[in-house]
Amino acid sequence: MTNPEKMQAILDKIKAYPRIMIFRHIRPDGDCFGASKGLKAMLQATYPEKEIILTDDAQTDYLKFLGPDDAPVADEVYASALGIVVDTGGVKRISNPKFALCKEVIKIDHHIESEPYGVISWVEEHRSSACEMIVAFYDMFKDELKMTPEAAMYLYTGMVTDSGRFRFEGVTGDTLRYAALLLDQGIDTQTLYAHLYLKEFNELKFQSYVLEHMERTENGVATIYVSDEIQKQFGLTREAASTSVSFLEGIKGCICWLAFIDNGDESHSIRVRVRSRFVETNGLAEHYHGGGHAMASGATVYSVEEMRQMIDEADAFIKEYKESHTGWL
Repeated sequence: MTNPEKMQAILDKIKAYPRIMIFRHIRPDGDCFGASKGLKAMLQATYPEKEIILTDDAQTDYLKFLGPDDAPVADEVYASALGIVVDTGGVKRISNPKFALCKEVIKIDHHIESEPYGVISWVEEHRSSACEMIVAFYDMFKDELKMTPEAAMYLYTGMVTDSGRFRFEGVTGDTLRYAALLLDQGIDTQTLYAHLYLKEFNELKFQSYVLEHMERTENGVATIYVSDEIQKQFGLTREAASTSVSFLEGIKGCICWLAFIDNGDESHSIRVRVRSRFVETNGLAEHYHGGGHAMASGATVYSVEEMRQMIDEADAFIKEYKESHTGWL
């Protein structure tokens, strides 16, 4: 269910401030980019007299086609602004720490809430994406807000990517109705999908590597470890290496899959992408410095030994689930 009281309160805050600054999380994905850029474009079209600023150093290579953000601004600019943080569960994951300088902060998010923050915290965990929430916000106040083809393209990008092209749990009739609303704006989906899904030759070679080197535990947990050396061998960015998790999702009997990606930093941290079907695995991620959605979350381990420990824990968890449930494939 939507929360009309909080949505109205957010609109009132937006109307009250001449300057609005938008923020997102570290290592931004399509939903994060789409929600932040889509919200900015929508607010600029609606309130041309207001200053809408999105300044952020966090970038992702495969989303560069969405264009750059605004240039950095002085600290005093933040002080008089309303800050809106999208798609970010906790303050530690906000990529621009200067959000705290804003006069007031609003949170708009669809992750399982572990850390409320801001004067208004609008969280709808059932939504397939933060972009879906932004479109719901527009739909509620469409007599006042303006949607443009540019804003629609940003928001549709986030909806498509965070829902796995409308395949993941959380996609509802509302999701598709909001997507249709955006498509009615005239989005060039052929070009958009080309940007999102065409791969460089070396990335396809990397996919072949993953399929050849992936492993499966006794109880059906598929895993891949992408070391720093392998990333260099295929000329991959961290983001490109992280796509390896999607190559593991189609194995029958494997209802949980984990991709471990070397971060190449001094702490020897290894980023973990945790995905599942039927079974909620965000608790597993929380045991390893992470969290997120029930069936799509992230974590971090700090050694190969800790990685093996996490795999063992996942295997035991899936074993217990399979023994006590039916209907999984």
